Amino acid sequence: MDATLAFPVLIGLIAIALLFDFLNGLHDAANSIATIVSTRVLRPQYAVLWAAFFNFIAFLVFGLHVANTIGTGIIEPHIIDAPVIFAALMGAIVWNVITWALGIPSSSSHALIGGLLGAGLAKAGLSAAVWGGLTKALLAIVLSPVVGFLLALVLVAIVSWASVRSTPFAVDRAFRILQFVSASLYSLGHGGNDAQKTMGIIAVLLYSQGYLGTEFSVPFWVVLSCQAAMALGTLMGGWRIVRTMGLRITKLTPMQGFCAETGGAATLFAATFLGVPVSTTHTITGAIVGVGAARRMSAVRWNVASSIVYAWVITIPAAAIVAAATWWIVKLLHLSFI
Repeated sequence: MDATLAFPVLIGLIAIALLFDFLNGLHDAANSIATIVSTRVLRPQYAVLWAAFFNFIAFLVFGLHVANTIGTGIIEPHIIDAPVIFAALMGAIVWNVITWALGIPSSSSHALIGGLLGAGLAKAGLSAAVWGGLTKALLAIVLSPVVGFLLALVLVAIVSWASVRSTPFAVDRAFRILQFVSASLYSLGHGGNDAQKTMGIIAVLLYSQGYLGTEFSVPFWVVLSCQAAMALGTLMGGWRIVRTMGLRITKLTPMQGFCAETGGAATLFAATFLGVPVSTTHTITGAIVGVGAARRMSAVRWNVASSIVYAWVITIPAAAIVAAATWWIVKLLHLSFI
């Protein structure tokens, strides 16, 4: 495709990618604020401001490893063109809107991976997939909630032992303060991992059109615009999902909220530095279940948790199907960017 002729289309696709990033922040706002809202440490309107700020400044802390994985590690970069990117984003956006409307905390990350995979397979078949990168992403579906669960479980045990001589009032007061720190770290991890996925999409689109030369890289303006779009989406909130994450899975105290957020943040930090695109939704859900199970198994509403798992399982194939269908519709209608 000629780069000059494609410029208006390129601008349109970048706008759609930033719309996805905005919806990602809107959809996944609950990941950052559910625990601190449910423990009544912060009111929702202040919690989203707090989360949005740390979402935005995440680029100052992390490298761009996740962006590189999304840009070159899911489907082969040489098959990427405007229709593939458009179809991938449509698959992810449609699934995000459906699950947001239903209040289901599904993964925006895996919706995007599913969208890329569906569009790539529709265009080039099985040869489109980068199986090494895809395997790493699929393993993260299982590992991120398990690691979040285990870290939160261990943290509850450590904190409970350390607080055994303190009064419940003193413990509650201390962890109300500490939860500001843990919520900040989790929002930082969320902004670092999730916004990079859209950075990777925009960068690989620019690369495929010849705007980045011979070396794949992520321009700084792409970094800033993606972080800003996600922060703006977070500011708009996602209250249906907040209720599911913070109130329906298990009842949380400030101490448990701190342990869930800290366990989730540690998981996200490690994954982001390793370049693994994990689901922040999966991670915090695993951590919340972990702190609930540490109290007693019956404290977790397992029917709610299991319905969330079902949404996880179908996210990638559902987004892939929508993306593949979109690619074929674009192809059959001979739209201008084919």
